[in-house]
Parts: sequence; structure tokens; C-alpha cells
Amino acid sequence: MSAWGTVAVAAQVVVVAAGAPLLTGVMRQVRARMEGRAGAGVAQPWRDLRKLLRKQPVTPVGTGPAFRLAPLLLFATTAAMAALLPFATTASPVRAHADMIVWVALLALGTLALALAGLDTGTAFGGMGASREMTIIALVEPTVLLSILALSAPSGSTNLADIVAGGAHDPARLASPAGAPAAVALAVVTIAECGRLPVDNPATHLELTMVHEAMTLEYAGPDLALVELACAMRLGVLLGLLATLFAPWGIGAHAAPAAIVLALLLFALKVTFLGAALAAGEVFLAKVRLFRVPELLAGSFLLALLALAASFFLTGK
Repeated sequence: MSAWGTVAVAAQVVVVAAGAPLLTGVMRQVRARMEGRAGAGVAQPWRDLRKLLRKQPVTPVGTGPAFRLAPLLLFATTAAMAALLPFATTASPVRAHADMIVWVALLALGTLALALAGLDTGTAFGGMGASREMTIIALVEPTVLLSILALSAPSGSTNLADIVAGGAHDPARLASPAGAPAAVALAVVTIAECGRLPVDNPATHLELTMVHEAMTLEYAGPDLALVELACAMRLGVLLGLLATLFAPWGIGAHAAPAAIVLALLLFALKVTFLGAALAAGEVFLAKVRLFRVPELLAGSFLLALLALAASFFLTGK
């Protein structure tokens, strides 16, 4: 692998980390405009993070290592997820490790770390949010695996770079009876994992409905800033997964400087478009009851299972 491959991996992690708050700002601004409000501006999430970094961290009495290490572990797993996905090029030095099972394991590990932090506080809200989050991830993880596996059948590999390269070489398979259900299933679990409507409402702090906020209520200062940044990055990474798998155009097969820059620009445009579309759709949605969330995720699992069956049927394997 060339040195430019290493540069591409580092660049895409930096783009995800720097652009995630801006993506959140764009989504908030789109929603504000559609609701007839002026909005706080696209850069407001960055201003919020800067304000939190200037505050003093507060650690609740009685908490242990799970609470203190969760922000770092959540950020580290999200950064690793961003590094493994071929956003810029499929010829990266981490290609051999970019297996979809490893990627989904990192996704679950970050969620588990935050859930343990919620339990470590010993509060009712922390335990409630952790139990709800574990229910969601238990249905999200197999759906993500089956959705990606449905796309991996034609290439015969679970390597993410090989799957993306196969989709770029044969775009017709992405609109096949296997590709369309997989895209819908992956979109639904992205909404659920990132705590968006109709599964969770990121704009409210109502105790009886919140999931993600319940696990982070006891964080303050730099720790809260790191958690918020990591969660924004997870949204960008999951939307980037959708864009990379189902719209792989612009991703270079070789690590060249011009190709890397072009791929990252296209990646930013695709993720911004998906984020704006998601925010626009949320204006017309209401949060469903918590007991209906497993039904929604079970439906996405069935779609992923259907996509997998169709993929093996079409490939004759």
C-alpha cells in the first residue's frame, strides 16, 4: 500500500470528525426552516462543543471506570468505524481488516460502553435508557449484518472494500430485488441507532420517552462534549455507510491525491444530502410508542432477510 492510502484513511477520519457537528447543524437548520423558524445556524453544534470544553467535568459520586471510560471508548470505536469504511478509496492499508463483522462489532461495542455508563450512575433514568438502548441494538445489529451480507453475496466476500468495489463495478445489482430491501432495512436501523424520529426524538428531554439522553444525563463539560461529538460522528458514519454501499460513485480504486480529494468531496455531499432528507422527513413524523419500536425493527429485519434470500437466489449460490 502507498503512503497515500494511509493519508486517505487519516483524511476520512478527520473529515468525519470535523464534519459531524456541521452535519447536525445542517439537519437542525433544515428542520427549523421547514417549521418556519430561523434556526441557530449550521455552526451552532461546534459552538456548543466549544462551550462544553471550557466547563469543568463533573463525575457523580459512586461511579466507576465504566462511566469515566465510556466517552473515550465511544469516540475510539466510532473513529475506527470511520477508518474501516472505504469512503475515499478501496486501496487503503486497513483493507484487510475491514470486515463487516468487525465493523458491526465496533458499532455494538460503542453502544455497550454508553449503556454501561448509564447503568454505572445508579440513577433510574440511566438504567431506563440503557435497557432501552440494549433492546434497540439487539435488533439493529443482526439487521445491519444481513443487509450488508445481501450485498456481499455477488462478490463472495464480507470485506467492505470488496463489496463497495463490486457495487461500483456493477451498479445494476444495487437496484436489484436484493439491493432495494437492503437499503430500506439499513435506513431504518440507521434511524433507530442514531436516535432519530420516529424511534427517538433528539430535540426533547421528556423523561418517559428519551433513550440516548437518559444515558448521558450525568455527563458534563469535556466528557459530554466527547459523547456528543462521538454520537454525531456515528450518525455521519452510518449515513456514510448507506452512501458508500448504495452510491459508491467517486470512490477511487487507487490511492491518488486527486482521487482522494474528489472522493471525500462527493462523500460530504452525499452524506449532507441524506442528512437533509432525513431531517426533512422528521418534520412529518411523530415518535412512536416505545413498545412499537421492536415491531418497526422486526420489519426491517425481515426486509434484510428477504434481501439476503433474494441475493443468494439471484447469484445462484
